[in-house]
Amino acid sequence: MKIKKTLAMLLSLTLGLCAFTGCGETAGNSSTDNNTTNNAKPSGELIKVAIINNDPNESGYRTANDKDMKATFTKENGYDAQFAYSLKNDEQIAAAKQAIQDEVDYLIISAAGTSGWDSVLQDAKAQEIKVILFDRTIDADESLYEASIVSDMAKEGDTAVSWLASQKLSEYNIIHIQGVMGSAAQIGRSGALDDKVKAESSWNIVTQQTAEWNAETAQQIVQSVIDSGKKFNVIYAENDDMAKGAVAALDKANISHGVGKDVIVMGFDCNKWALEELLKGNWNYDGQCNPFQASYIHDIITNLENGKAPESKTIIMDEKGFDASSISQADVDQYGI
Repeated sequence: MKIKKTLAMLLSLTLGLCAFTGCGETAGNSSTDNNTTNNAKPSGELIKVAIINNDPNESGYRTANDKDMKATFTKENGYDAQFAYSLKNDEQIAAAKQAIQDEVDYLIISAAGTSGWDSVLQDAKAQEIKVILFDRTIDADESLYEASIVSDMAKEGDTAVSWLASQKLSEYNIIHIQGVMGSAAQIGRSGALDDKVKAESSWNIVTQQTAEWNAETAQQIVQSVIDSGKKFNVIYAENDDMAKGAVAALDKANISHGVGKDVIVMGFDCNKWALEELLKGNWNYDGQCNPFQASYIHDIITNLENGKAPESKTIIMDEKGFDASSISQADVDQYGI
């Protein structure tokens, strides 16, 4: 039995005596300014959580996600939170192992890669640490985590590719710029396009390379294709920042892009500035990826602390795709992150 469990038992006995002697009061639930329930335990002890996330500088989506997490998992809301960031699976796993050694109560993970997590999750379970996944799925038995709050990345890809097919081009010559290889977002968004290219002879991949969510790398990839003289008419970038980098290369080469222009530009995440590019007609499509998972996780923890397990292991966030021909300023204001 862990030391903190033993201390909890002793504390419980002490509180029982206090009830008769009047030596103190227990803290009740309260609401913070953002209407988040205070999750402090009756003893006043904070819930220890370790949040393993991707680099917040990776994209606007990730910046919004990290800001949301830090606004929710605060001492005012009853948490003692530690944060670790990396785009590399092995570094994230090392951070998770350290969190287990620190005897956190909850391990909250947005995995850089889908595989390699079984051992650390088994260690967490052995130490009675509850695991909650967010943003990205992993290849692990469901018994090793409490819940997974995710976007349906495969559906995001299907929605985007279906939209592209609806443009009815005579020929599709696509520059495919991928995210971090092996991530759930990359697998889902790449998979739909790969399947379509295999099924349709008029769909061609000019180049398919990872820019690891980075705008500058994406610009270099597109510039390389331009320099090679290969023809293309679609940029399929797996996040907004890479689409932005691709467009920078197009602008430098004076290649027109957007509605009714030479190159269709597609991104994902729905950064506000990206949706504004759609509104101006400079881009053609943007797929939504909802970054606000913190409230979902907080609710799950609150229920678990009260002995109530999640009704479902997988919680899918509702998302949509936006077309430049129909997007409105209201959409930009409501859905831009």
